[in-house]
Amino acid sequence: MRRSAIPLTLSIGIWTGTIFPCLFFSISSASGQTIRHAVPDEHPRLLGSLERLQGLATERPEAYQRVVQVARQANADDHAKMISMAIVCAIESDEQLGRLAVQKAMTYINSPIRSGHVTFGHDLARCAIVYDLCYEYWSKDQRAGFHEYMNRTVDANVRSETHVFHNGWYGYKHWGIGLACYATYYENERAQAILRALEQDWLTRAAPALELAGDGGGWAEGYYIHYWLYEWLFFCEAARYCEGVDYYAAAPKFFNNRAIAGMFETYPGIKTYNSRRSVPMGDGGGRTFGGDRDKTLSARCILVNYFYDDPNHQAVHTFNETTPRSSVGVYAYKDFLWRDTSIEKGDINAFKLSHISPGPGYVYARSSWDEDATYFFFKCGDRFTAHQHLDVGHFLIYKYEELAGDGGHYDSFGSSHDVNYHLRSIAHNTILVHDPSETWPNIRAGTVTGNDGGQSHSWPHHNGAVTDPQQWLKEHTLYDIADILAFEDRGEYLYVAGDCTRAYSLDKLEYFTRQIVFLRPGIFVIFDRVCSTNPQFQKTWLLQAMKEPADTGQNMVVTNGEGRLFIQTLLPENPQIKLVKESKLYSYDGNKYLPGRDTGPAPQCRIEISPPEPAKVDYFLHVLTATDAATTSVEKAAFNIDNQTVTVVVGPAEITFTTNEVGGNINMSGRTSIFADRIIAEHK
Repeated sequence: MRRSAIPLTLSIGIWTGTIFPCLFFSISSASGQTIRHAVPDEHPRLLGSLERLQGLATERPEAYQRVVQVARQANADDHAKMISMAIVCAIESDEQLGRLAVQKAMTYINSPIRSGHVTFGHDLARCAIVYDLCYEYWSKDQRAGFHEYMNRTVDANVRSETHVFHNGWYGYKHWGIGLACYATYYENERAQAILRALEQDWLTRAAPALELAGDGGGWAEGYYIHYWLYEWLFFCEAARYCEGVDYYAAAPKFFNNRAIAGMFETYPGIKTYNSRRSVPMGDGGGRTFGGDRDKTLSARCILVNYFYDDPNHQAVHTFNETTPRSSVGVYAYKDFLWRDTSIEKGDINAFKLSHISPGPGYVYARSSWDEDATYFFFKCGDRFTAHQHLDVGHFLIYKYEELAGDGGHYDSFGSSHDVNYHLRSIAHNTILVHDPSETWPNIRAGTVTGNDGGQSHSWPHHNGAVTDPQQWLKEHTLYDIADILAFEDRGEYLYVAGDCTRAYSLDKLEYFTRQIVFLRPGIFVIFDRVCSTNPQFQKTWLLQAMKEPADTGQNMVVTNGEGRLFIQTLLPENPQIKLVKESKLYSYDGNKYLPGRDTGPAPQCRIEISPPEPAKVDYFLHVLTATDAATTSVEKAAFNIDNQTVTVVVGPAEITFTTNEVGGNINMSGRTSIFADRIIAEHK
């Protein structure tokens, strides 16, 4: 399935140092023979040999000429400029270009050492690439200066970005440290020991984190994976070129599925500069165009190259080739390094239409692989880190444009808007249960003043959760807050059920379960069972509408661009419906939490639906239908409720949910099927 299928074994040895005591490890093949090879003693080596790079220039002439243009002519940020200059310098033995690249590197080397939550890893990485690919153009003193800069940066950041569930471990820190170690492997006397410490941290803390919070290829931190994963994969490839070390083998649940999940994490449709927008998950969101889209594409390309003979990854390759070039011109070096058109293309139209990532509790689904497909995302997973939101049970619906979206703006980490609206349940498509006496601890680094009635978390510190898997497992009762109970995709329909109960204070909630049936191509039936500890606690069903709906009571219509969402509220009967919009959108509980900046198109109306009278147990039943904007009406759904079941008839289906437990059945074309009671991951 992959180019080098090599499980990890540990070979114990001790290095005693002032900063990095560590265990050495080797990588062995299935036969038990060690296949780690010696790091080449010549330069370049980070991206393979000089012959390999020159071969790529011949094989990929169009991409290489764009790299040359960036290196010699284009205005570019230092990162793109230095990497492009180094590549061209090595391939063409261009002394002038090499010396200019070294001069740029020296501006970092001669600057004050950076530490903490800053991109010191990026600084190290770009300097390391110039060091390796332009090695002969560094003077002896310049090389010694880079060694000192590298060592001092490492020492200054021993305690920086140590939370492996948080983005910093990979993107801010270790990729740059690792590249610097391989670049200076024989010249810097500390390089090998620092690298072995990185490897050990990977084996014992980081890889287990990916297996736990990234099982299935999604990542519990959400959108931030699009910012850090590419850099880490860059280092993983350098480790394979330099030493034959396969970092992917230590986290197969994540890496075997990441490119597939990454493909499902993009909305249908090709947008700005021939790019694809990733779905919003937690902080970030990518509402406006940015370089993270190119990093996401390149990350998928790297993994496709690795799993080149796997049919699933060949389908991802076909998907990648629909947007074959980096959308930011100065990132041409990414296309040159990672876009391999020789890989066999798979049949994307025959590929599965949904994917589940159990680690973060994500379900992704589409109606087809056409660019006008209906898209669906559902989240019901555990807590690991601060970039997550209080959004268990949240879903997204997209047709041409976002229709049911993700509320608020990530104006800054820990701002009043951030901690009182943006990451709170009120900004998501989930349920509120309002206990007037409930209070929240401070979230992140911000002060909470609003009672939104939503989910709660005992925030131990500003990073939100735990440092590593060992601590997570030890304290799992605090963080194991939700479960996907069932998942199946039968082609005509997809069914998912989630238990969202533990995400809320148990002082106010006995249970909240959500069941969703996606009837392709565009009908969603959502059934929620909610039981509060006190019947007086008001329950509210939320939908974040991207545009203000046409208000027709229990049947509303949201139109955004070419897409339209029809909303039918079947339960509760005679509901109280409130549209919160315009100047009141970011207000609740008597307070206003305006964002400090606009981060791009966000929901313009919050739809709140509540029962007409208080009760201990309430059921919410909605039928949402995604269509094109030219559609003027959809079939009205019919329903019936008795003591034990709720039945809804819509489109080609009759769907029955049980009210005393999670479950039910569906009848289509005269055939009745009982809903799954477990996760069935394979597409049927």
